[in-house]
Parts: sequence; structure tokens; C-alpha cells
Amino acid sequence: MEKNQNSLLVKVAHSPDPDDAFMFYAMAKERLDTGKYSFTHKLVDIETLNQLAHTGHYELTALSLHAYAYLNDIYMLCPCGASMGDNYGPMIVAKEYFTKDELRKKTIAVPGTMTTAFLAAGMFMDGPFDYVVVPFDRILDYVEAGKVLEGENEGREVAAGLIIHEGQLTYMNQGLKLIVDTGVWWMEKTGFPLPLGANGIRKDLGDENIREINRLLKESIQYGLNHRKEAVEYALQFGRGLNMELADRFVGMYVNDWTLDFGQRGREAVRLLLEKGFQTGLIPKLVVPEFVG
Repeated sequence: MEKNQNSLLVKVAHSPDPDDAFMFYAMAKERLDTGKYSFTHKLVDIETLNQLAHTGHYELTALSLHAYAYLNDIYMLCPCGASMGDNYGPMIVAKEYFTKDELRKKTIAVPGTMTTAFLAAGMFMDGPFDYVVVPFDRILDYVEAGKVLEGENEGREVAAGLIIHEGQLTYMNQGLKLIVDTGVWWMEKTGFPLPLGANGIRKDLGDENIREINRLLKESIQYGLNHRKEAVEYALQFGRGLNMELADRFVGMYVNDWTLDFGQRGREAVRLLLEKGFQTGLIPKLVVPEFVG
């Protein structure tokens, strides 16, 4: 849609995976009347987004809730756009089963230290563990090979991998075994879903812009849910190794009622995650989440 010269440009960033693509489908494909707002979209892996968020470069950006603990002076959380692991979440997988004590002695391939997956793994392991950071979409291959196959850590041995995104549905295709589903572990430990990601909106945009951009994001999510087939078809192009059925299943895991609004239970889950992370020494300060009103 053509915008006038007074339109406000909003730089949006999210990860190149099916659930985020689904959420932003209507916005990216201009299915909504966005009024005075013009949106540009950048697709970048979540760990890079977590690092870029320290500069406040994007007005609206996907964030790991672990990273939010370091960014609450720049961003507040949108109540919509949540990725919640409701008795499922990031997984640690390996070629053979390890006990927790055995796993502590192994090197784990991880998708980034600011991901909530990394925080959840650290809490499961009761503290720091040996890891190597690699691209999230190479973790399964590296675990299958038993070592990092390329990059600066090429040749380093890895015994297990911490997987996010669609790898949660495809790891068994490479003969790997589940050690722990951190979402199941968290539910058993706390009784709450595991909050993984959210959308952060920059605080300096002002109350009116913050409310309106949040409203448009929610409309985009609702549009996707109302036009599920076309939105999943769009999201499928971002699903590595997924067919239509698996893409729809993956989207359903992370785009649902929680995504339209955290709700009171979801907000409490975020508060609890940040509190437990602080109590276990994995987050340096206690952060109380701030949501768009």
C-alpha cells in the first residue's frame, strides 16, 4: 500500500523459521491496512537478533526471553507474539542416551548463549556446562558426525546438541535420541509452560506508536490464524526439512492462543523464568518483565 511522506518506518526483524514467518505473514504480504506505518522485514537467526538488539537497531524485533533480561532498558515486551513451549520445548539430543551426570562431562552444540534454550539447558544441568556455539540449523548434522564440520570450531568433538525450531520434529530422522525436552522438564518443575521468545518493541517510540504497532502485530497473527492454509504455505519456505503437514504441526506448536496474548499465566511464566534464571546464577540481575499496556 502506498504511504504518504509522513509515514513512520518500522524496521521489523524475526528469525527465518516457520512460526515467526506465520506471525508476520499478513504484515509482510501487506494483507493489512497499516495506516501511517510502513514496515520493512529482516530475517536473521535468533542469536544474531539477540546481539543486534543491544543497539536498538530494530523498532520491533523477535527476542529470546533470556536475552530480554539484558535488554529491558531498551525494549518492552509485546503481549502478543509469544513462543511458548506448553509441555514441549528445546531438546538435548545425542547419538546415545546420557544421564545428566554423564552429560555434564560432554560438549554440547548450542545455537547461542542468549537463547532461552541455553538458559533452560543451564537450569536443567544445575549450572554452567561445556558447550560450543554453532549455527542452529547445523546442530543435528554435527551431533550425527560427532564433531563440528566447519567454521572456526571445525573438528571439535560434540556429544550432544541443543536443538530449537523444526529440529524438534526431525532429529529422529538422523538416528538421534532424546535426552531431555526442556519444556517437559520445566512443566514438571514449575507447573508452567516454558516461555521461549517474544517480540520486543523499542521503548523510545512513545506510548501511541507502541500501542498501534502492537495492535498491528496482533492483527497480523490473527490474520494468519484466520487464513491458516495460505499462511502455512508462506511459512513452509522457511521450514528446513518440513513438508506441509509438519510445517502446520510446527506452527501449531508455537502460534496459538498464547501467541495472541500471554495472558496472566503466560506473564507469570515469564516472570518465573527470569526469577529462576537469576536464582541459579545464570542471569546477573533480577528483571521484572514489562509488557505493553
